[in-house]
Amino acid sequence: MAYEYTIYEKKGHIATITMNRPQVMNAIHPPAGHEMSAIWDDAFADDNVWVIVLTGTGDKAFSAGNDLKYTAEKGIPTGEGATGLFPKGGFGGLTSRTDITKPLIAAVNGFALGGGFELAMACDIIIAAEHARLGLPEPRVGLMAGAGGVFRLPRQIPLKVAMGYMLTGRHMTAQEACQLGIVNEVVPLTDLMPTVERWANEILECSPLSVRASKQAAMSGLDMPLEKALTHSFPLSQQMWRSEDAVEGPKAFAEKRKPNWKGK
Repeated sequence: MAYEYTIYEKKGHIATITMNRPQVMNAIHPPAGHEMSAIWDDAFADDNVWVIVLTGTGDKAFSAGNDLKYTAEKGIPTGEGATGLFPKGGFGGLTSRTDITKPLIAAVNGFALGGGFELAMACDIIIAAEHARLGLPEPRVGLMAGAGGVFRLPRQIPLKVAMGYMLTGRHMTAQEACQLGIVNEVVPLTDLMPTVERWANEILECSPLSVRASKQAAMSGLDMPLEKALTHSFPLSQQMWRSEDAVEGPKAFAEKRKPNWKGK
């Protein structure tokens, strides 16, 4: 299926979602956001998709966030039948989804600002090109990072550092973001997608059920006291222990061969 504002590709067990509005630095307006929401629905529902990559077209921007020019011109849709600024799943169809257990990798190929940074922070792993810059500049245009940015950034880097960036709207370089621990790896732009593919393939070496169980337990456990998390029964952990993959893994190890993961 062809999309107007997004490129959606599947290769093996990897799905790649590319924001495709380079003329506005891949900024997202409501039509693009609703299109992306439908794509995320498909990627999450497809049992053959085990890893999802999010990136942007070109070498200038991952995403400049909300398309402010569009908003200034059109306003926020209201009234009967209006879909609003944020679709199902939040900005870009992703930022409000907190129950996603498939691993998400952001390939930040340039500016990731405002909603663009919020999309990247909603992913599990961020790989950034050397020239990328990230930030939440919304206060400089009379807004706030309301698509999760003001909540995720203080959870992902030290509080005082996060407040410094949020209250000034300053950008951080890719190197600064890596030093702060919010970016996993910084590489030259030409190496960005090969590096992301390497990370994705390393994930695919693991059982997809084990990966999802690990993500669910880690993310859900953040909101629990340690003693509760240690004794809590997470649904995907139970599914993992009952799976064919849980039998295949130790068997393959004993037979000194690569496991044949089925995801069930």
